Amino acid sequence: MTTDISHLKNLQGDSFRARVQRLGAHLAGMIMPNIGAFIAWGLITALFIPKGWLPNETLAGLVDPTIKYLLPILIGYTGGRMVHGQRGAVVGAIATMGVVVGSEVPMFLGAMIMGPLAAYLLKLWDDRIQHRVRAGFEMLVDNFSLGILGGALALVGVWRIGWLVNSLTTAAGNAVQFLVDHSLLPLVSVIVEPAKALFLNNAINHGIFDVLGAQQAKDAGQSILFMIETNPGPGLGILLAYWFFGPRRMRPSAPGAIIIQFFGGIHEIYFPYLLMKPRLILAAIVGGMSGVGTALITNSGLVAPPAPGSIFAYLAVTPRGGYVSVLLCVAVAAVVTFFAAAALLKFGRGADAEEAAVAVEGAPDLSDAAVPVAGTETATNGAHPAIAGKEVDKVVVACDAGMGSSVMLASQLRTRLKPYGVAVEHVAIADIPPGTRLVLTHADLAERARMTVPEAVVVEFQMFLGDPAFDRLEKAIKEGEEIRG
Repeated sequence: MTTDISHLKNLQGDSFRARVQRLGAHLAGMIMPNIGAFIAWGLITALFIPKGWLPNETLAGLVDPTIKYLLPILIGYTGGRMVHGQRGAVVGAIATMGVVVGSEVPMFLGAMIMGPLAAYLLKLWDDRIQHRVRAGFEMLVDNFSLGILGGALALVGVWRIGWLVNSLTTAAGNAVQFLVDHSLLPLVSVIVEPAKALFLNNAINHGIFDVLGAQQAKDAGQSILFMIETNPGPGLGILLAYWFFGPRRMRPSAPGAIIIQFFGGIHEIYFPYLLMKPRLILAAIVGGMSGVGTALITNSGLVAPPAPGSIFAYLAVTPRGGYVSVLLCVAVAAVVTFFAAAALLKFGRGADAEEAAVAVEGAPDLSDAAVPVAGTETATNGAHPAIAGKEVDKVVVACDAGMGSSVMLASQLRTRLKPYGVAVEHVAIADIPPGTRLVLTHADLAERARMTVPEAVVVEFQMFLGDPAFDRLEKAIKEGEEIRG
């Protein structure tokens, strides 16, 4: 009965935003581990196609097979692995090959469907027959079941699914082209910028724009879609506005955040600044629209996804002759965002008074996340898991994709917690290992973390730099105090 009640609670806590974040994380999770392959393809394209830096007909022969076969199969393989381990990866790759052969366009969308689907069907089969196979026949049954299912799905992909996904991809491409032809693409920022603040950036970029942008880059040698979500200009503008006109206690953290965001490419670091003053999302929207509009006017584009969204990554995948226009897009987005954000911050007038008034009214201070310890009101609430600081031997830092902000934060905490014998690991929310006892994650992702590991203590924070939660966590571990989520 207890298990059933917990399950119902999890369902009730599964908000719409959490479901969207989880779906987006699955989509991005199939692309992000393979970004290096996308960049390799982009660099080969930029170098060796007829309009490239070093035109070479023989080496340019790598371009089409890579985008048509290698990249979709890698995506299908990764999607299958996410669902059912190595067996899921293999059957996902086989099934993806079917939609690749059954289509004339790169089958990224088909791979994102067939990889997980094939792995899920194989998992259902394995769960049903694993206790019914006689000893000594396990390998025979496993190999033939995988081969038969994979082959069957590959045939279905060639005959039916490839055609269907090809139609969907073509329709999506036509919709994007309509926006481009009618100069409406900047309106996409109205959706993209608020979604980024909700940590849906990876889902939007790697789940949508990378898929459609790769087809455009194959046909035209570059794509503007690679520049919509990844432009570091809006984030730079927001952080500069905080540095000059934000609340005084927040200003010292802005320069460090700028270095990490603009040069390191970890955009998540400026999202909490937006959430602290949500009206600044309007500045990010205006800046994003300006950057996209500049790209349309100057016919800018990139040859591959810039991952992470660093200015260095931008320059690495800029096509020949496109540096001035690409840098102009970033600069325009940053300047417009800065002035819009500065105006919304009233150029610093009354910023500290406004913050004090909010605190007096009882609104939560988003920069003051806490780690409840013994003796506090939260700590006496038995509804949350708890762990004694002296028992902590590992902290798992989780972010949406496990490849950006969590890496940065884990590196910082590793140095701080090493003297206490505590290891620090970074993972994606969906990949938090079973049995994990202590998870550190951003407050907007905490709900998903608790659903992934319900028995773990989930410690929330708001700011990636200088959040009081990190000091409290270290103190609790050092002094052996009880930690509750």
